[in-house]
Amino acid sequence: MALQRLKIHLILSVIMALGLICRADDIRQYAGQQGREIKALSDSEIAGYLEGRGMGFAKAAELNGYPGPDHVLELATQLGLSPQQRATVERLKRSMKKANRLGYWLARDERRLDLLFAEGQANDENITPLVQRIGSLEAEIRLVHLRAHIEMRRILSADQLKKYEQARGYAEN
Repeated sequence: MALQRLKIHLILSVIMALGLICRADDIRQYAGQQGREIKALSDSEIAGYLEGRGMGFAKAAELNGYPGPDHVLELATQLGLSPQQRATVERLKRSMKKANRLGYWLARDERRLDLLFAEGQANDENITPLVQRIGSLEAEIRLVHLRAHIEMRRILSADQLKKYEQARGYAEN
């Protein structure tokens, strides 16, 4: 009985210690980010928005059998794309440049939001429209990517879709 209590006490002590370690990490999770150009975005995220990269916006599509144009072009030989398919995919990829423009506006508005807080000028009246616009821009960027994935699925044959999933590691060989 005493040994069992000792084991329980030891287990609870370990759990509590782990909780304190995790809490200490949470307290410091933003440390070092105060020097960022835009506090809410890493340099990588800013570059991703400005370059129109996917950044996981189309993960729901990608992981459910709707390939992305960039990855299809990377795998063009393995997928056996016809010249017509390749031209269509390249045209689709070019049409996604709209995401770059939207990303520029999003980064611009994040910078404005950051500046309001940095200058001590943030209040509900001036942050609300910025935050709403940022949310809308993020939704538009996501739609650009999701729509491209939907279009890609229409371009590829069932066999090519299967090869794509295998090449990307989503399906068994």
